[in-house]
Parts: sequence; structure tokens; C-alpha cells
Amino acid sequence: MNKVILMGRLTRDPEVRYSQGENATAVARYTLAVDRRFNRNNDEQTADFINCVAFGRSGEFAEKYLHKGTKIAVTGRIQTGSYTNKDGVKVYTTDVVVEDQEFAESKNASGQAGGDYAPAGRTQSAPVAAGDGFMNIPDGIDEELPFN
Repeated sequence: MNKVILMGRLTRDPEVRYSQGENATAVARYTLAVDRRFNRNNDEQTADFINCVAFGRSGEFAEKYLHKGTKIAVTGRIQTGSYTNKDGVKVYTTDVVVEDQEFAESKNASGQAGGDYAPAGRTQSAPVAAGDGFMNIPDGIDEELPFN
């Protein structure tokens, strides 16, 4: 089984290209900085930098919504490859082919500009944590809940 689950922050904006041909496909490449759980031998590097590639709709999503510093969770698979560079040296590559990607924190928590998504015609009021650790549901939203 080849399954990878990562959570980290983008080190730069995704680089997106489109394949040639009738059905152009988005190919987004980005690098995730994934924190290590612990430090060995006082190593200064506390993160691993993992190359990721997303195809099709996932690539389009990355192009539109992902930016440097965004914290995301990615599931996918490891893919290795190789090529010969212009100097005739064989270069080996390892990438995570993204199968699913999602935000791992809110826009407000990541410090990006803008507010949370609110459906048209509605205002977004921030839920407040109650003393029991649960978030209070803002007034007027209860009709949208699947249970009452």
C-alpha cells in the first residue's frame, strides 16, 4: 500500500501549468514544510520539505485557493522518477501525488486577509466558545442544521 498523509504549510505559492492538447489539465506543484515531532542531535532543521504535485481539479483548486503560508492537510501517494539533466547527470525525484487536499485552519487563524465564507445574503458572526469547550451556534442558523 502506498498512502501518505501530511500536514504542513506551503513554502511558496503553487506553480501551475496546463498540459497541451484538447483537454488541458492543470498541474500544480508546491512544497509543504512539515514539522518534525522531535529534534535529533540538536539538528537545526525542524521541518521536512516535501514536494507535492496535484493534477486536474486538485491542481485548479491549488491555483485558486492555496498560497504561501497556508496550512493544509494532504493525502496521496509517493511517486519516484528520474531524468537526465542538461549536463548528462541522472537526477532522481520523489513527489507526493496529491489525491486530496484540504485546509487545516481557518483564514483568520492563518492571518490571511479576508473573513470566513458566508452564503450570499447572510452575515457571518463568529461563534464563541462556551465554558464546556463547545462552540455556540449563532442565532438564526438553526434551520440549516440537519437535526433539531
